[in-house]
Amino acid sequence: MAGFVQIVEYRTSRFDEVMAMGEEYAASSGEFARRVTVTEDRDNPGTFRTIAEFESYDAAMENSQRPETAAFAEKMMKLCDGPPTFYNLDVRQTFHIT
Repeated sequence: MAGFVQIVEYRTSRFDEVMAMGEEYAASSGEFARRVTVTEDRDNPGTFRTIAEFESYDAAMENSQRPETAAFAEKMMKLCDGPPTFYNLDVRQTFHIT
């Protein structure tokens, strides 16, 4: 297996606050994901998807169990317009087109 990806979909009108909190979390919690990409749905403004890439499912679940992650999730929920949706994806293959 080539890794694990978790996508978190959420709605918020307080995106700048979510980003500031995310940057603070990333700076203070050390390495927690291989890469994180934050996107906004062009067809549904205010709908965001954060794509976190991990080495493995186990690494992602270990991160989920960290107290810092739980505290971050609790704070983020207060900035969102409803509960998030999580997508847990095993990476089967990756293509790099040059």
